Amino acid sequence: MKKESFDIIKSSGEKVKFSFDKLKLSLKRVGADEETINQIINKVRNELYQGISTKEIYNRAFAMLKKKERHLASKYKLKKAIYELGPTGFPFERFIGAILKYSGYQTKIDTMVQGRCVSHEIDVLARKNGESTIIECKFHREKGINCNVKIPLYIHARYNDIKAYWNSDTKNTSTLTQGWVVTNTRFTSDAITYGECVNLYLLSWDHPKNDGLKDRIDRLGLYPITVSTLLTNREKQFLLSRDIVLCRELIGDDFYLDHLGVSETRKKKILNEINMLCKH
Repeated sequence: MKKESFDIIKSSGEKVKFSFDKLKLSLKRVGADEETINQIINKVRNELYQGISTKEIYNRAFAMLKKKERHLASKYKLKKAIYELGPTGFPFERFIGAILKYSGYQTKIDTMVQGRCVSHEIDVLARKNGESTIIECKFHREKGINCNVKIPLYIHARYNDIKAYWNSDTKNTSTLTQGWVVTNTRFTSDAITYGECVNLYLLSWDHPKNDGLKDRIDRLGLYPITVSTLLTNREKQFLLSRDIVLCRELIGDDFYLDHLGVSETRKKKILNEINMLCKH
């Protein structure tokens, strides 16, 4: 049996045909050179078996990248790192807020906004160029769980209630122009179709095409602190509790590493990893 015809198991439990092209593309995306890519491809080819999980393939590639260049391994674990922002969705909300902030928005996290009928708790309120956007974040701790059409239906109803009050309130100095739904997983096709129909912006791991969450993070160098391969889970949670959500935020506030008792040698390695990540 050809290796290319092997079935692999996705996190959702779905069976798909293995693709070396997809693996190569994911390695190129993080900046791996041809030599490293070929070494990883050959290792996976030799160890591939019927029914292998995408997680096992990922682990093999991640381990080899980690030996070569840690910052590439950090980029490669981006999707997993976003799951590690949990267990609650609040760090994910702050992460989305931070991405928007570095894109020129003024943001408020977890704020109450009055609607025509009732008041609403909004995950992220973003303002730019005299226009405001309300953003609902849907964080899933488990892989393979997608956002179905019920989510944008619900968010669109909230958006309409808020908009009806917002744009009639003379105290507001900006116009509410858009509602967003952001998730760390994916949307179903019905959810995307509904969002497009009612002009509700949907942002997921890979949607819109070439401008999804992974694309924005890579383009802006705005990686979550959880991508680090050198920080322990305890250290990551400590930093998140101090509102250090992005790697680049630690560069300016590296005294937190001193609070954690990190040695100077290890501190230098951590900051070097993060500086490499944040370079464009």
